[in-house]
Parts: sequence; C-alpha cells; structure tokens
Amino acid sequence: MWNLDFSPPQVIEARVFTRLPDSFRNRRRSEWCDANKPGHEIDSFLEGPSFDRAGNLFVTDIPYGRIFRISPALEWTLAAEYDGWPNGMALHRDGSLWITDYRRGLLRHSREGGNPETILGHRNSESFKGVNDLTFDFDGNCYFTDQGQTGLHDPSGRVYRLSPSPLGEGRGEGRLEILISGIPSPNGVALDTTGKVIFVAVTRANQVWRGPLLADGSVTKVGAFRTFFGASGPDGMAVDVENRLVVAHASLAGAFVLNARGEVTHFVKSPSGSTVTNVAYRPGTSKLVMTESETGTILEADLPAPGAPLFSHA
Repeated sequence: MWNLDFSPPQVIEARVFTRLPDSFRNRRRSEWCDANKPGHEIDSFLEGPSFDRAGNLFVTDIPYGRIFRISPALEWTLAAEYDGWPNGMALHRDGSLWITDYRRGLLRHSREGGNPETILGHRNSESFKGVNDLTFDFDGNCYFTDQGQTGLHDPSGRVYRLSPSPLGEGRGEGRLEILISGIPSPNGVALDTTGKVIFVAVTRANQVWRGPLLADGSVTKVGAFRTFFGASGPDGMAVDVENRLVVAHASLAGAFVLNARGEVTHFVKSPSGSTVTNVAYRPGTSKLVMTESETGTILEADLPAPGAPLFSHA
C-alpha cells in the first residue's frame, strides 16, 4: 500500500533566462487582446517553447502572429510573422516546427524558413474552435487540443490525434480522430514516458485529466488527475524521465511538479510575473524553461531529473 505524502512541496526558485527585446515590443490593442484581455494593451504574449536539435529555443507571440528563435547565445530573431494567432509548438523529427494556431488550425513551419503552411485547417468541412497545444508520440502521431472559448459553461472542447501520412513524414495528410470530447477548455497535452497515458490540462475546470491509451489507440476511464485553484488554470505541460508531470499554471506564478500519484512534489516559482503559460525541458538536461507571458520573459530552473526523450530528438 502506498504511503501518501502530504508534506509541503519543495519550492524551486526560477531565474530570468532572457526577455523579449525592447525592439520587438510595441504595446497596443489588438483583436486578440480585445477578446482575451479586454481593456488592456499588451506588447506580446509568449507561448509554445520548443527546442530544435541545434539548441535554439523557439517561442510564439500569439496576438501578433510572431515566431521567435532564441539562439544559445540568447540572440532573438524573428523567424516568422504572419496573419495568425500561433500558440503551442512542437518540433517534428524532420526538423520542421508544428504549430497550433487559434485562427488557422494546425500549421507547419519549415526549417528552411518562410511563413507557416497549413497542415490541417478544419475537420471535414467543420472549422476548429481554436486549437491550442500539441505533442508527438514516438510513432509520429500528433495529439492536439481544440479549446476555443469552451469552459464549464460549454464543455465541448476536444483532443484530436492525427496519424502520420502514408506519403511521408511531416506531410500531415494522415487519419484524423477525435480522441476525447466533452472537455471544458482543453489546453496543454502530454504523454507519459510509456506513451500509454495522455494528460490534458483543462484550464477552466482547473484540472489535469488523465486517460489510459489502449492497444488499439482508444482512450478509456478519463479522470481528474489533479485539481488546482485560481483565477485561471493549468496550461502547458512537460514530462521528465521519472514520469513526473510539470504543469504550468497561468495565474499562480509558477509550475507544479506532480508525481505518478498526482501529488505536488515541487513548485517552480516565477521571480517575475504570475502568468506562466508553458514549459519545456532543454533536451537531455534537467533545465526547464517557462514562458512568463505577463512580462514577456523566459524563465529557467533546475529540476530533479532530465526531461523525457522527445520524438523530435530520437
């Protein structure tokens, strides 16, 4: 029988890693701002941290349709700017970046550069509500959330799975399935180290859901793995080699580290701003980066174990 641990979590102090340079900041109103932060003007809203194999960190800026590349020397470059609202990103094994764009669906940014191209703009003839985040398993299946403005008042969000194209890696014309439906605000998505469990951050229910994946790929017995509190809720997530789940929380100024029982073992505390939207491990290390969107800052912290291996770096 397990001994449950109700001791307080260990606090890990994050540090400022880098911040969006002033040359890229222009505080103003935008359509995204009017819809999501009424009455405010903002210069950025960073999300989607993802590392390529050269050690560059990519992040999105949702309201202004920008993708930034941050070199190992912390030099910021505008990698793309287009008419969209890019949110989550994940590197594909072929070196391209896959992007969940609220306005345009699932996109692909070539490693050769240029603006993103559409992989999947809709399901059949039905538009998505507003896709949010994504991850890959080791077979190249892409799991992504469709959140839109859903919540407890409208629990109609979904998690989709897009299988690899028979025409080759990265093309995106594979089979699309609804994996989980009836979700009040699906946001971050992650798989455990076995690839047999899916986690979904359900922001407006302030929960992380857990669902076992069966051998045929279907999901069963989805339940609430952890419940939080606060004005917002859990956002992006990452997994370490010991199957801990790191959960960014968009209103509690940090990220929670959960063990396999859903207990909070550590809290990674932001030194600047309370809107921690997403997390990613630097591949092969125990260094975690976090996007803090209130201040346009990238944070870094040292965690107990390295991040789990990624499809992109396999």
